Amino acid sequence: MATRVLVPMDYSDLAEKALRTTLSLHPDADITVLHVIDFRSSDLGPGGWGDEPDEFDQWLAKAREHTHELLADAEAIAAEYDVDIATDSVVGEDASSILEYAEDNDVDLIILGSHGRSLPARILMGGVSETVVRRAPAPVMVVR
Repeated sequence: MATRVLVPMDYSDLAEKALRTTLSLHPDADITVLHVIDFRSSDLGPGGWGDEPDEFDQWLAKAREHTHELLADAEAIAAEYDVDIATDSVVGEDASSILEYAEDNDVDLIILGSHGRSLPARILMGGVSETVVRRAPAPVMVVR
């Protein structure tokens, strides 16, 4: 049985479903909910943060506020199951940050939601869950 479970979480319904699945199947595990603040999600993109020197810092501060809200929601969901969880966030690229976190923290199992994108969308945008499944240092459960 898994003792250290990582649940990468974004703002999707499937991420919430992955968390609920984790809480149901592994209530006695050490569960960590991780949110990756992906700097590529800005319309301006990395290196294109505009003319103001602090534009990235302002964006990051707002992203951290949203992350705090997301992780508080995750803690509230865990409380519904009477399970204590840990939460964490990192700034980086989604898939590689999840993989690095799993390796650095000796995770036994990763449970994440699949966005169920079509093949063309996966080719164009990449698939976080697909990349994690292929490269993870631990077993992965994908929830749909």
